[in-house]
Amino acid sequence: MQYPVPPPAGYGEVHSVTESTEVLVRPGGEADLDALTDLYNHYVRETPITFDTAVFTPQERRPWLLSHLEDGRHLLLVAQERDSGRILGYATSGPFRAKAAYDTSVEISVYCAPDSGGRGIGTLLYDALFKALADQDVHRAYAGITQPNEASARLHARFGFTHVGTYREVGRKFDRYWDVTWYEKPLNGV
Repeated sequence: MQYPVPPPAGYGEVHSVTESTEVLVRPGGEADLDALTDLYNHYVRETPITFDTAVFTPQERRPWLLSHLEDGRHLLLVAQERDSGRILGYATSGPFRAKAAYDTSVEISVYCAPDSGGRGIGTLLYDALFKALADQDVHRAYAGITQPNEASARLHARFGFTHVGTYREVGRKFDRYWDVTWYEKPLNGV
């Protein structure tokens, strides 16, 4: 797979997250589609973290994957167990809004396999994602976090995100309304 820009430092590095598990953070690709779809569908079915309410087939999810392979600002990184090849999580940067004036803003997200929480996978992914974005024409990163989600709020704070506002009861899922808190982070020395 070709990326529009050379991979930044951190791609392909192996990190130990436990004494017995080594994790490779690398660009995602079409070969990951089934595993990424399964991981995301867990959050669709089981949590309010995403406001999607119907699970996806890999073919339905394919345009999402391809949209992250077209532009250096819009990246998909995966964390993979080195020995088993299992996908432990992924992080993305994507368009913040469709209008041209928003081009230098990205919305970021991270999803970890349900059994890999608390292992530092999100931290590894965000570290690599922000290194990759450092060479791009990106002014701000934004993250929307469905509330409550203390683990995600802590992760974003660790990476320098600050709270900019909360949309109250903006989404309905599982027969209740959910708030989404928005965070932003300046990028590229701004």
